[in-house]
Amino acid sequence: MKKIGILFGQEDTFPWAFIDRVNEKNESGIVAEAVTVDVVQQAKPTDYAVIIDRISQDVPFYRAFLKNAAIGGCAVINNPFWWSADEKFFNNALAEQIGVPVPKTVILPSHERPDDTDHNSFRNMAFPLNWDYIFDYIGFPAYMKPHAGGGWKSVYKVENPEDLWAKHAETERLVMMLQEEIQFTEYFRCYALGGDNIHIMQYEPRNPHHLRYVQDAAPVAKKLLKQIEDYCKQLNKGLGYDFNTVEFAVRDGIPYAIDFCNPAPDADINSVGQDNFDWIVENAANLAISRAKKQKPGQMNLTWGTFVSNQVAKPVAKKAPAKKTAAKTKSSK
Repeated sequence: MKKIGILFGQEDTFPWAFIDRVNEKNESGIVAEAVTVDVVQQAKPTDYAVIIDRISQDVPFYRAFLKNAAIGGCAVINNPFWWSADEKFFNNALAEQIGVPVPKTVILPSHERPDDTDHNSFRNMAFPLNWDYIFDYIGFPAYMKPHAGGGWKSVYKVENPEDLWAKHAETERLVMMLQEEIQFTEYFRCYALGGDNIHIMQYEPRNPHHLRYVQDAAPVAKKLLKQIEDYCKQLNKGLGYDFNTVEFAVRDGIPYAIDFCNPAPDADINSVGQDNFDWIVENAANLAISRAKKQKPGQMNLTWGTFVSNQVAKPVAKKAPAKKTAAKTKSSK
């Protein structure tokens, strides 16, 4: 029997619906349940073939448990090693590299020094920063947000340099991004499962949370939807996420990827609505069952994005053998 587990926290609607849907499918030799974590012993395999992770971003103990489970052969969704390494600023850099439009963005040092540092810890940093260049490049108004944060926590709209510096002082030890504002005419949030299974939802981030998923919206041009779908696939295959959401703001007909580091995205029926909820439950169940069937005990069963896998696959350049030279000898008497 292969077990599919889901690890979750305060959310209530998606996890139980996911468990019920997997079990309703009655796949031979596969069952789903809520994960139970007891003693976590190093290198000891877990009982689960697949675990859907919805909470380890907030609970470091769970992240350590999942890495240990993965090394024992569990197919963890999403890859806990990559999730630990990833952040939003890198996401933007990768997007530029693979040709997906993103807002102009720079990263700012934290307003307060990290623990156990002093002024000598920053002797390599220019002071002051070249603020004139930053302001010319980004423009105002702009958005300031944590480079590694999730959701809309500690997100600021800044109108001018003085406003930026005043709000930056509130961010304490957070490392922030300063990002160009995209004044959009349309906005989309997309579920992305398995790298290429995309569900596009019209979205209004300026509405209250429970009213952001637009109902009965006007039709969208097929060309734009196809472009958004293609960008979703490019981003998630590059990053290696099995379960993610990608947000796009459309300006002058061009979809800009705004946020695409959401490996435990909102899937609550009360915010996403019944149709979107039904889609994510059904397709997450199918993804988990597929991974359970492919899972091989004792082997690595994680997804690695092309950014990592392409680097690993690159051949190591071999040094040319040194040319042999005849030894010069001198005779002496």
